[in-house]
Amino acid sequence: MICRKKKVIVAMSGGVDSSVTAWLLKEKYHVEGLFMKNWEEEDNFGYCNSKKDLQDVENVCKSLNIFLHKVNFSLEYWTYVFKNFLLEHKKGRTPNPDILCNKKIKFKIFLKFAIENLNADYISTGHYAINFIKNKDHFLLKGKDKKKDQSYFLYTLKQKQLKKILFPLGSFKKTQVREIAKKINLKVYNKKDSTGICFIQPKFYKEFLNRYLSSKPGIIITTKKEIIGQHNGLFYYTLGQRKGLNIGGLKKYRSSPWYVIDKDIKNNILIVDQGINNKYLLSKGLILKKVHWINKKNIAFPMSCKIKTRYSETENNCIIEKKNKYIKVTFLNPISSVTPGQSAVFYLKNICLGGGIIQDKIPLVKKFF
Repeated sequence: MICRKKKVIVAMSGGVDSSVTAWLLKEKYHVEGLFMKNWEEEDNFGYCNSKKDLQDVENVCKSLNIFLHKVNFSLEYWTYVFKNFLLEHKKGRTPNPDILCNKKIKFKIFLKFAIENLNADYISTGHYAINFIKNKDHFLLKGKDKKKDQSYFLYTLKQKQLKKILFPLGSFKKTQVREIAKKINLKVYNKKDSTGICFIQPKFYKEFLNRYLSSKPGIIITTKKEIIGQHNGLFYYTLGQRKGLNIGGLKKYRSSPWYVIDKDIKNNILIVDQGINNKYLLSKGLILKKVHWINKKNIAFPMSCKIKTRYSETENNCIIEKKNKYIKVTFLNPISSVTPGQSAVFYLKNICLGGGIIQDKIPLVKKFF
């Protein structure tokens, strides 16, 4: 009797990671690829590279001899991700659409589509993370490549979802993945990594937002309430931002760089100060909403662990307390540029415990407006 290989649908993006993911899984599973179009290209400004990406995916699937499915989730992306993205920006917050895209599109809509419509046993993506199983419980671990670890973007995963997800790149380093791609003659072996939000390159971010949100210029003031410039609209700026303020070279002030340290949404004012570690940028804690725990067996309050308040920062020690309907986090050492709308993600050694959306920061010093 011949046993049927279990079927895996791999989310193919046209990059080296998802391409090598498909190749690695072929040895053990019946693999098919799926290309998701999550954004309708309405112009030729170069915001979205989906046409080129699809061409790369088709070439990879042909090379690997696997069938490719193509689906359009643009309406779902607009409804569940992009509308929230715009709403948060209107409120002066800084959302992370990549995390919401994972939660709503890749590991909900795509997973459901693959299981119900394509008879898949599993889905897989090119994320650098490890799906570890112990006593039938699933734990999300950091990827072996600490520089590429993407567990931060996956903290919303549930047990039910993890039972159907494979992350084969978790035990590899990025350099190894590129070497594999080159060895098996995939042309995307040296393709540049995609950055920024799901559908737009960072260099077009401001111009792109301007197409969907009405600019409302206002004044830029210092912490001493001196007017030193004009902003183009609060939604263009995020806490800790240094570039694009256009207030450099003011002779009255020292030459140290200026940073966005707060937003007065009510009065449409952008507040800045000099120095990355100035006291107004520092927070001693935060308030968290929409909290999700990947495996609740690890959770008991108060709890000591580590926290990342943004993907690019190093982990910091913290204490988590449950306060009625919200979670309060206290940092053992102040953290700079804690940004409402971003995600805070918790770790216990190598385990990603879960996280939530930053509702508010607890400033080191009292606000001045």
